[in-house]
Amino acid sequence: MLAGLEKPTRGDIIINKSKVNRLSEKKLAVFRQKYIGFVFQSYNLIPTLTAEENVALPLVFRRVRKRKRTQSSKEMLKMVGLADRIKHKPTQMSGGQQQRVGIARAFVAKPAVVFADEPTGNLDSRTTIEVILLMLKIARDNNQTLIIVTHDSEIASYADRIIQLKDGLIIADYAPEKTINN
Repeated sequence: MLAGLEKPTRGDIIINKSKVNRLSEKKLAVFRQKYIGFVFQSYNLIPTLTAEENVALPLVFRRVRKRKRTQSSKEMLKMVGLADRIKHKPTQMSGGQQQRVGIARAFVAKPAVVFADEPTGNLDSRTTIEVILLMLKIARDNNQTLIIVTHDSEIASYADRIIQLKDGLIIADYAPEKTINN
């Protein structure tokens, strides 16, 4: 609902002073292009495109010139540790590498809010922590809001705020205690 993918039965979703749930589909698409990034559990990379082209995709929709798109996507891929995979297609990369491409794509346009839906669900435990720390660093460095949907309490422990839902209702809303590890 926060990203405007579904409409609430009552109330409003307000992001950047816009009532997201009241926007037409066309205005909602423009709103997402401008303010929202997505990291998906299943990567959602286009298999026929290289890592660089996948990352540049949000910039295409924003009508950014090709030279700037290429530069920005290369910078993001370097930031996520994939400078050596720029010309690789998804099938030529591991799951962790594909997820890093997905992260670079979500952050490349510097959206105000990045939604990550179970972003580590397909990754091993070591890669999971690397990916979470990477997303947190990028979001904090760029003053972006990162919203992670997860069932994993260890992943949730890295958050500044946790909101727990059960059967569509908020059952807890708190800031976790921080330890040396996070």
